[in-house]
Amino acid sequence: MATMRDLTQGCVLRQILAMSPAMFAGVTLLLGSAAIAAAGLPAAADTVFQHGYVYTVNAASSVAQSLAVRDGTIVYVGEDAQAQKYIGRKTRRIDLAGRMLMPGLIDGHMHPQSGGMRLLNCNLDYLPLTVSEFQTRIQTCLSNERSAGPNTGLVVINWFEQNMQPAGIVLTHAALDALQTTRPIVVRSSFGHSTLTNKRGLELAHITRGTPDPKDGIIVRDAEGEPTGLLEDAAQDLLDGLVPAPSPAQNLQATRLALKAMREQGITGFLDAHTSVDTMNAYWQMQKAGELTARAHFAVLIDSIKDYDADRAISELLLQKMRYDQGPLTVAPTLNVDTAKLFLDGVYSAPSYTSFMLEPYFENVGTAEHPDWRPGSNRGPQLYFSQAQLNKTLTKLAAAGINPHMHADADGAVRQALDAIAVMRQAHPADDIRPAIAHAEIVSPDDYARFGRLNALPVMSFQWGKPAPDLNETAARFLGPVRFALCEPIGFLKLHGARVVFGSDWPVDRLDEWLALQVAVTRRAVGDDARKYPGRLGIDPGLSVADALRAITHNAAYSLRQEAQTGS
Repeated sequence: MATMRDLTQGCVLRQILAMSPAMFAGVTLLLGSAAIAAAGLPAAADTVFQHGYVYTVNAASSVAQSLAVRDGTIVYVGEDAQAQKYIGRKTRRIDLAGRMLMPGLIDGHMHPQSGGMRLLNCNLDYLPLTVSEFQTRIQTCLSNERSAGPNTGLVVINWFEQNMQPAGIVLTHAALDALQTTRPIVVRSSFGHSTLTNKRGLELAHITRGTPDPKDGIIVRDAEGEPTGLLEDAAQDLLDGLVPAPSPAQNLQATRLALKAMREQGITGFLDAHTSVDTMNAYWQMQKAGELTARAHFAVLIDSIKDYDADRAISELLLQKMRYDQGPLTVAPTLNVDTAKLFLDGVYSAPSYTSFMLEPYFENVGTAEHPDWRPGSNRGPQLYFSQAQLNKTLTKLAAAGINPHMHADADGAVRQALDAIAVMRQAHPADDIRPAIAHAEIVSPDDYARFGRLNALPVMSFQWGKPAPDLNETAARFLGPVRFALCEPIGFLKLHGARVVFGSDWPVDRLDEWLALQVAVTRRAVGDDARKYPGRLGIDPGLSVADALRAITHNAAYSLRQEAQTGS
C-alpha cells in the first residue's frame, strides 16, 4: 500500500491536471473492457498512461500499471503489456515512471461559491489574532475602500473566532467601534455560524434590547440584556440588509475562482451543500462557456422556518431541480440538483454552544483562577426541526427521489437524524435513497452501528480530527473528558460499518484535501499546532490510507449516485 508520503508528494494527479485542467474532468469508468478486446483489436486510445502505480479504488483496492482513455472514458486498466493494444499513431503516451495515478477527488460537502466569494472580501485568513491585530487588519481594509458610502457594509471573512489571542477571549461590538469609520462592519466567523457587527451595524439592522431572538438563532446579550454585537446561526440573517447582494459579474468571478481552487486540488466532482439560484445560474453560465471543470451537484436548502410546510418546501426544491438538473452524467461535466440540505442544529464550539447535546455541556462552577468544570444544565438550543417535521420531510423527499443531507453537529442532532432516517427506510424500504449526516462531530457510541444498518452516510471533514486551539483550549473543558476523548469519531464509525464520506466544508477551513487525508490517518496536527499540541486527538483510531482514499473518491461518488461512472 502506498504511504501518505507517496500520496502527498509522489501523486502524479496534480502534474496531470497542470498539463490540462479540464482534460480529466469528464473521465468516466467504463466496465467490461474485456468485451471490447474480445471483438478484435481495440480502437486506439487518445491517451495511455504506462509504468505507474495505478490505484483503482475498486472493490479489492487493486493496483495496475496502465490506464487508457478514449473520448473521455477509461477503456482499459491493467498491465503494461496489454495496454500496448490501445496505442496508435496518434495516441498520447505518458510515462508515469512509477508514480501514482488515482481517481479524481470528489468533495462530498463544500460551499464553493462562498469560498470563491470570500476571496473577493476583506480576509482575516484564519489567523490567530490579538484584538489589536484583528483591528489593524480590518482598519486596513476600510482604508482601502475610500469610495464606500457611510452605510455600505464592510464584509470581513475567515475570522477564526475560536483562536483569538489570548485564548478564551470573546469579542463584542466594542472591538469594532474603536475603528475609524462610520460604516457598518460584518465580521463572519470561518465556521459560518456566528457573525460580529459593530454598534453601527446593530443600529442599521434595528437590533435592540427588545429585539426577540429569531427562530433557530441567538442575539448574544450582555449581563444587562444589551446586544453584544455577536449573532449566532439564524440571527445572522438580521444583517442581510447591510451587505449588498453580489452582482452577476461577481458571482461569475467567484465561480471561476472556486473552480480554479478545486482544479489545483484535483477535485473533479463536488456537492455544493447549500446552494442558491444565483449560484446555479453562475455554474450554468460557466458550463455554456466551456469552463465547467468539475461535476457540480447542488443541495437546495429546506429551511425550518416558522409555520414550516414540508410539501411547500419540497415543491420549491423540485421546481429548481426541473430548471437546473441535467440528468444522467456525461463525459462533459454537468449540473445536478439531487439533494436537500437541512440544518438540525448549530456548532458545539465556544462561545456558540448551538449544537444540541444528549447530555448538558460542562460549566465552570469554580473561578477563572481555580476552575471546576462540572455537567451543567445547558444542552444547547432546541433542534431546528421537530422530530415529526423531520420524519415527514425525509419520507416525502424519498418519495420524490431526493437525497436528504442533514447538518447535525452534536449527538442529540445526530440521533434525531438517524431516527428520521429509520422512519424513512420503513416507509420506502426498496428506494435507493442515500441520506447523509454532515459533520457528526459528537456521536453517542450507542448510535455508531446505526449508520451502517440504516446506510446513513457520515460526511466528515477529516481535517478537524486533530488537536487544535478550538478543541484543546476550550472544547476539552466544556465537552467533558468522555465526549472530548470520542470527538470526531471517523474511525469508530468506519469500524462499526459506516460508509464514511469526505467533505471539506470549505471555506470553513482553507481548501487542502491532502492535509485532510493525512489527518484522517494520523489524527495529529501539523506545523505550529503540532509543536503546541503534540500527540493524537482523542482515542479514535482514525482511518487507514486505503479507507481515507476511498472516502474521498468512491464513497463520495456513491453519496452523489455517480459511483457507477466515477470514483474508481
